[in-house]
Amino acid sequence: MSTSDIVSIKGIKDGLLVTLSSTEEWQRITQELARRIDTKGDFFAGARVTVDVGERPVPKYELTSLKAVLERRNLTLVVVQTTSKTTYDSAQSLDLRTNAPDIMRRRVNDEVLDTMPIDPEEQGIPGVLIRRTLRSGRTVHSRGHVVIYGDVNPGAQIIATGDIFIWGKLRGTVHAGAEGDMDAVICALDMSPNQLRIADLIATSPKDKKHTIRPEMASVRNDQIIVEAWG
Repeated sequence: MSTSDIVSIKGIKDGLLVTLSSTEEWQRITQELARRIDTKGDFFAGARVTVDVGERPVPKYELTSLKAVLERRNLTLVVVQTTSKTTYDSAQSLDLRTNAPDIMRRRVNDEVLDTMPIDPEEQGIPGVLIRRTLRSGRTVHSRGHVVIYGDVNPGAQIIATGDIFIWGKLRGTVHAGAEGDMDAVICALDMSPNQLRIADLIATSPKDKKHTIRPEMASVRNDQIIVEAWG
């Protein structure tokens, strides 16, 4: 498959339309998309992006990684076009708009889904933004998402019913999806936690792990927590 069949980028009225292969391996798709954007970084910078994945079922952790690839390059994912119920649900959970230009009924994975016109007033999910490092002994609770603009030191703890994003070093204990949301994710620019929890699953950093400073994302796959490169 040629690279043009994996990722197609073209300008539209509201920004960029990115069409992704429905069959290629997801990591290769995101790598090719990053490469294409990087070749024209200044030209694409600041663009609002509509992504068309067709019938491909994209789980939340994959859509989150795609969103991160774009955000790290100063692009904003705004709309997801899909005919997959899995992808539709993933987009909804990340507060992304889906393609519904008019009142219509679309068949999504053999289910009829009612879609309404896009409301210009975006309804966000409650969350907490903390612009400082969490030091030992501090605990953050949220019935939503948590964003830390700083580090999470050993002895600090975060418990959230939604996702957790740390724009710094994660060294403490974090629990995402605390009320059983297996689709919750944990992202950090430098991840070496005391303990990770998503829903009722638990993971710790191996003592002999060779630490590499890079953005990583933890998500649930096959009933276990997987940590992989983020973006």
